[in-house]
Amino acid sequence: MAQVLEFRLPDLGEGLTEAEIVRWLVAVGDVVAIDQPVVEVETAKAMVEVPCPYGGVVTARFGEEGTELPVGAPLLTVAVGPAEGSSGPAGSSTRDLSPEDAGTSGADTAAVRAGVSDTMAAGAGVSGAGAGAGVSGAGASQGRTGDGGTSDESSGNVLVGYGTGAPVARRRRISPAAQRASAPAAGRAAHEESAEHSGPVPVISPLVRRLARQNGLDLGQLAGSGPDGLILRADVEYALRAAGSTVRPLPAPAPGVERPAAPLSGTSVSAGGSPAPSGTGGRRIPLRGVRGAMAAKLSRSRTEIPDATCWVDADATELMAARAAMNAAGGPKISVIALLARICTAALARRPELNSTVDTAAGEIVRLPEVHLGFAAQTERGLVVPVVRDAHRRSAESLSAEFARLTEAARQGRLTPGELTGGTFTLNNYGVFGVDGSTPIINHPEAAMLGVGRIVPKPWVHQGELAIRQVVQLSLTFDHRVCDGGTAGGFLRHVADCVEQPAVLLRTL
Repeated sequence: MAQVLEFRLPDLGEGLTEAEIVRWLVAVGDVVAIDQPVVEVETAKAMVEVPCPYGGVVTARFGEEGTELPVGAPLLTVAVGPAEGSSGPAGSSTRDLSPEDAGTSGADTAAVRAGVSDTMAAGAGVSGAGAGAGVSGAGASQGRTGDGGTSDESSGNVLVGYGTGAPVARRRRISPAAQRASAPAAGRAAHEESAEHSGPVPVISPLVRRLARQNGLDLGQLAGSGPDGLILRADVEYALRAAGSTVRPLPAPAPGVERPAAPLSGTSVSAGGSPAPSGTGGRRIPLRGVRGAMAAKLSRSRTEIPDATCWVDADATELMAARAAMNAAGGPKISVIALLARICTAALARRPELNSTVDTAAGEIVRLPEVHLGFAAQTERGLVVPVVRDAHRRSAESLSAEFARLTEAARQGRLTPGELTGGTFTLNNYGVFGVDGSTPIINHPEAAMLGVGRIVPKPWVHQGELAIRQVVQLSLTFDHRVCDGGTAGGFLRHVADCVEQPAVLLRTL
């Protein structure tokens, strides 16, 4: 009989205590190899694929897509090889094996599957091969009391404790069976088709899944307009409008079940995806994941940092001409943001006060020797700030390549926690949204942020004559605790001088 090992949600990075299941990559009954990714989860900092340290056959999965789990909660169980002299009920976790001991080769696959069949025949099998399949039979009916856990029959999930007898605290969700039972008759067919749909639905955003689930929409019937058939939020909104321009409210949840508040009956979907208010009602969207982490950081910044902003208009005509000359010479293309980043690092070398942080506990300003340059990137999952490491040591060509790599990773939701932390100064190019100026919130715990507006032709006095020039507005928001207006103004003026006359930058290279 095969041994069944339990794989729990690992620690995914500094300060991360929970993660939301976005997509299962394996189903119950699949054979997995050691270190094979088995689930895609979203943390407060990034979307990551979690590899399983065991090799064998998946016997159970804990949690549906959209479920939020704390670090240390069970993810799945894997049957690894025929276990001789195994003790304890089938389905219990075995924690004394290393991942290497738990591996199986291709030749052992049949034996493992046979062991799993014996285990299931013994009364501790698995129920349901779909998302959120849980352990049933003897192992589940006992509530896994041997591990200090309890069984959550309403959701099909098993809550396993840490050995203290207390169950793991976890959000509960409405099970597919409960949703089908409480859904209106007109929507039951869609729920049943969704339950029978085989293969993963190409949806990357949990918000898209939640919007469809709240309105009884079967994602398996939609054709995505994104890359590789990816279903986007706009696709769901279009399907809802085509179905009658109204949003069906969710049925009343079972006691203890958390979900966003449903819109009132007859509320229409607006262009932004949120229901237009009808009366006094509205839809509640939980602040969690990337958006929740960013909200907490911005709120802390506004609370702790006494910020001030100064700005200046600059003639970027010569900078754009220099970039055109660089790109005409051949080789990798140089981006405008890379040139601005290079100017930033040169200005920070002259004004190191702005590359610092405040240690409020010690009452000290900490000047940082390295420049790790963050830049704001807007994604479907919210605002993220990837970090270019050691930006002060990079050339414009190296900066261009790194900006491109991190931007693409942000769009795909593949940034690692390490690529989203540790910034010392942020560059915010809000000009891509077609705006000229802004007073951004400092990315806590940094001390300053440089904002760059759009570069557009404007009337400008050049060499004593009125001319049409490429003009950009630059703004600097800074922590007034680390420096005064003279330092901030000197930094911004040097940036503007380098933009207007790129040759000035050569003095610092």
